[in-house]
Amino acid sequence: MIAVETSLTAEDLPNSLEDLRLAIELGVPHGRTHGGYSGADAGSWRNSVPTNVQQVWKRHLADDFKELCRRHAQVENTNNLNHLGTLGTGNHFIELCLDDQLPRKHVWVMLHSGSRGVGNRIGSLFIELAKKDMEARMLHLPDADLAYLDEGTAHFSDYIFAVEWAQRYAWWNRQLMLDAVLVAMRGCIATPFTTVQAAVNCHHNYVERIRIPIREQGQEGHAASAPGQGAFREQDVWLTRKGATSARMGELAVIPGSMGACSYIVRGKGSAASYCSCSHGAGRRYSRGEARRRFTVADHEAATLGIECRKDSSVLDETPAAYKSIDAVMAAQDDLVEVVTVLRQVLCVKG
Repeated sequence: MIAVETSLTAEDLPNSLEDLRLAIELGVPHGRTHGGYSGADAGSWRNSVPTNVQQVWKRHLADDFKELCRRHAQVENTNNLNHLGTLGTGNHFIELCLDDQLPRKHVWVMLHSGSRGVGNRIGSLFIELAKKDMEARMLHLPDADLAYLDEGTAHFSDYIFAVEWAQRYAWWNRQLMLDAVLVAMRGCIATPFTTVQAAVNCHHNYVERIRIPIREQGQEGHAASAPGQGAFREQDVWLTRKGATSARMGELAVIPGSMGACSYIVRGKGSAASYCSCSHGAGRRYSRGEARRRFTVADHEAATLGIECRKDSSVLDETPAAYKSIDAVMAAQDDLVEVVTVLRQVLCVKG
């Protein structure tokens, strides 16, 4: 997720945002064709990568990607550079939002995307390697999808190297799209503007090394709890945040709703019980297939009234009613984060 406030206010926006939506869709490749793999994929640069994207790749990503491919050649045949700075599909989005600050509501840019096709390939690769490791060690798990990589092994080290690279890719992917959206805005909005503060650019669905307190065991195998008896010790662990983002004390994060609901800029409370984490979105209420069966274009039009977005059958799986109530999600995690700003979208681009 990435979000940034601009100096624009609601009054600075044109009466119709259709031209701006089309300009964003033109400037940021989105969607998917050809399985998302070939250079012909509509969601890629189609082998015509802009100079600024090539520069980011060369400076920040190319060398470690070369090393990753040396270790695991399967990763090379992906839309890696070709997908950098592109949106993708599914629940990925680009939005223009208005905040809740009075007397003048400011315009924000918010978008959601990650490490794209190459990140997916990395994940799939190491899942298969973990399964093979389990077979080689003759470990019989209740479900093959519970396979894991042991810390200290070559595959584990390679995975950490790969996932850290993918997180860096995702960070730059979002930053490049934000830059492209700002260019599109300057071409469609007459009022000159700046970004007010540094963007909130936060990961989701990722792995991080953290240090947590571990309760020591007492003499009879029970957890020691008496003060002064060394009841806790600190230990480094690997934390996977799935459907979650970091919410350390004072840390800013972005929690989006659906196409027709509010989104939130929040500040973490550093809850140890949640490993300093919070939800990174509302979560689905219905599967994509069920949403397409259950909702009509008319339902979608009503749910997105007043929002400039596509209103056709291709986005029914992302219609607001396919998601849980973001307000209920926020109420359930008020011990994890405090709300800084509430955002309401006025424009949405979906993959």
